[in-house]
Amino acid sequence: MTIELYRDAWGIPHLRADSARELARAQGRVTAVDRAWQLEVERHRAQGTSASFLGTEALAWDMFARRSRLEDTARRCFAALERADPETADWVRAYVDGVNEGLAEGSRRAPEFAATALVPGRWEPWTALGIWLGTHILFAGFPAKLWREEVVRRLGDEAVGLFATDGPGTAGSNGWLVSGERTVTGQPVIAGDPHRFIEDPGVYQQIRLSCPEFDVVGLAVPGVPGIAHFAHTGKVAWAITNAMADYQDLYRERLRHTPDGNGTGAGGRAGVEALDPDGTWRPAARHTETVEVAGGDPVEVEVIETARGPVVIGGVTGHGDDPISLRYPPRVTEDLGFSALLPLLRAREVADVDRAFDLWAEPVNVVQAADTEGGLLHRVAGNVPLRGRDNRTRLVPAWEPGHEWHGWHEMPRGTVEDGLAVMANQRGPATPLGVEFAPPHRAARIRELLEERPTWSAPDMAAIHMDTHLASAGALLDHLAALDGLTPEETALRDRLLSWDRRMTAAGTAAAQYAALRGAVVRRLAAHPAFTALTDPPAYPEIFRPWLALLPRVGFALESLLKADELYGIDRAAVVREAVAEVAAETAKETAKEADAELSAAEGTSGTWGDTHRLAPWRALPTASSASYAYDEPGLSGDHDCVLCTSAVPGLTDLSARGPAARYVWDLARREDSRWVVPFGASGVPGSPHHRDQLPLWLKGDLAPVVTDWEHLTKENFDDR
Repeated sequence: MTIELYRDAWGIPHLRADSARELARAQGRVTAVDRAWQLEVERHRAQGTSASFLGTEALAWDMFARRSRLEDTARRCFAALERADPETADWVRAYVDGVNEGLAEGSRRAPEFAATALVPGRWEPWTALGIWLGTHILFAGFPAKLWREEVVRRLGDEAVGLFATDGPGTAGSNGWLVSGERTVTGQPVIAGDPHRFIEDPGVYQQIRLSCPEFDVVGLAVPGVPGIAHFAHTGKVAWAITNAMADYQDLYRERLRHTPDGNGTGAGGRAGVEALDPDGTWRPAARHTETVEVAGGDPVEVEVIETARGPVVIGGVTGHGDDPISLRYPPRVTEDLGFSALLPLLRAREVADVDRAFDLWAEPVNVVQAADTEGGLLHRVAGNVPLRGRDNRTRLVPAWEPGHEWHGWHEMPRGTVEDGLAVMANQRGPATPLGVEFAPPHRAARIRELLEERPTWSAPDMAAIHMDTHLASAGALLDHLAALDGLTPEETALRDRLLSWDRRMTAAGTAAAQYAALRGAVVRRLAAHPAFTALTDPPAYPEIFRPWLALLPRVGFALESLLKADELYGIDRAAVVREAVAEVAAETAKETAKEADAELSAAEGTSGTWGDTHRLAPWRALPTASSASYAYDEPGLSGDHDCVLCTSAVPGLTDLSARGPAARYVWDLARREDSRWVVPFGASGVPGSPHHRDQLPLWLKGDLAPVVTDWEHLTKENFDDR
C-alpha cells in the first residue's frame, strides 16, 4: 500500500494512506522520525526506567511508576482491548510498528541519544497505552487528598475550603464554542488552549491524517495513535478541557507480614496480608523491582497491591503511618478508552462524536463539539466511580466498610446559552463529579469578552487567547486601598497599583510591582505562626511534594485567604502593610540605581513583568552541554488566573513552567480558515528549522494557518509498502 508524507511551511506532517491501519503506521513512523527522543523518554517513564539514562532527577517518577504499576496496567488494558475491540487493537499495533520503523532514523537526528548513550528500545503494543496512562495519571490531582488530610489534621475541617483551588500540579484549559448564530459565517467556531507544563518538545503534535475513511487535522499526543483531544474532520470539530473530576481514591491500609504455606513469599521473602473491610486479613501481591540510576546506585522498590490497588506510599513497616494505596479506574476496569479513538476520526456529525465519547475513560474531560449541520455538544466524558463523600475528599481507611466503589456516575451534560458555551475548569457541568475547581475568573472573562460583540469570526479568537486581565488581583488591591499612614514612597506604590488596569502584560511595570507585592504577602502569610503546623509535611515520596508545599498552596489560594472573614487571628492589614514597605523600599533602591550615571547597560534593573516572568520549559535533559540546548527563553504576558494562563508560583518564582501547550481555532465554515500554534515547533530535534519556529507566533498570539490543499504542501520521500 502507498503512504504519502507531505509537510507545510511549518514542517507539520500531513499523511495520506490507503487505509486507517496503514495511516496509523505512517503516523507512528513520522512521529518517531520527528520526535524519537521524546517518544523514548515517555516510553521509559511509562515503564519506570527513565532514571537509567536521566539519573537521579528521574528517580522519584520511576519509583512512582513502579509502585502504581503503570506498565502492568497498560498491558492489562491492551489485552482487554484485544478481546473487546480487535480492530482498534490492530490499529494500535500498526502505530507501534511505525514507531519501531522510524526510531533508528529519529535517534540519529536527535543529539540527546549520544549525550546519554541511550540506544532506542523496542516498542510493544501496550506502550502507547502506557504513555497515555503515564501522561494522565496525575491529572485528577489525587495527591491533593494528602494535602487536605494534613490541613484537617493540623488546622481543622474549616481550613480545607480556604485552600480549595487548582494549583501547580493541576492541568487545565480554556475552551469556548460560538454557535452559528453568533458568527459572521453562520457556522460555529470552537477555540481554546490546553494548559499544561510546557515541555520541549511539546506535549502536542500538529498533524493531519487522511485516508478513504476520513481526513482529520488536529493535535495528537506523541506516542498515541489518532487525534483524541482537539480535531477537525471538515464536517465536525471537537475540543476538551480538564473536568476537574475526582475519580481516584487513596486508602490507608493495614498490612502485616505473614509467611505463605512454605514460610516465604515470592523471592524468598515473607508474604503480606491486608486487612479488608469485612475484618478479614487477605493476601496482598508483593514483589520487589530494581530501578537503575545513571551515575548512582540501583534502588530497590517494594511493589505491593491490595484489593484496593497498588500501595504508592509506605510499605510493610510494622510501625509509623499507615501505608497508602491508590485506586484508579483503568486498574479496575482494564479500560483506557482507546475504543473511542477510531470512531472520533470517523465522525461526520456531533452525534458521532457524542457516541465516541461514550467510550471515553481516562482522563475525565469536558467536551465541546459542533458540526456543519448545526449540531452542538457540551458534555462530560470519562469514568467516575460512585462512592462515599469521604473518598472524594480525604484518605479513607481500607479496613472499614462504606468506602467501596459501587458503579459509575452517569456523565453530566452542559448547555449552550445565547449561542455560547465556555469551559475553563470552573464549576459547570462537571460540578457533581469534583471537589476543587479553578476560580471562575477565566471562564467569566471569556464569556464577558464574547458577549461584547454580536458576531465573531475565526481570526477574532486570538484576542481572547491573549487576554491578560487579572480579576483575582481585586482581593489584594482592596486591602491595599484600606491602608493609611504610609510613607510617600509607599503611598506612590499604592496609588500606582490602585490606578493600574489589572493587565499582566510583559511590558507592564505596574504588573511587575503587583507581582512583587503579591509575592511578599504570600511569603509573610506562609511564614506566619498560624500555619507553622503545615510547614513540615509528612515524609511522603518526592513526586507528591508539589501538592504538599505550603508556600505554593498559599500563593494559589491567596484570594480566598485574603477574603475570608477571619484567618486564624492573622492581621492581614499588617501583613499587607509590611509587604508594601518591602516593595516600596526595593523600588526606591532600583530607582536610585537607574539614576546613577555610572550604571552600564549590562547592570540595568529589571522593572517589567516580562523581565522576571519568563518561560521555563521542562526538558528531560536540562544539563546537556550541547549549544543546541542553550536558549534564552522569552518574557511572557499573562498569569495564573488570566485567560492567558502562564502560571508562576507566587511567592516562590515568577518563572512560568505551565501555560498554553497549544492554541487552536476550529472554523466549521471552512476548515482551511482554522488556525493553530504550539509553543515551539513541529520538530523535536534541537537545531532543526522547525524546532522553535512557531515560538514567535505563540508569544504574539498569532496562529499558523491550517493548510488543507495538498497542492500547497511539499511532498517528502516515504517508503511505499
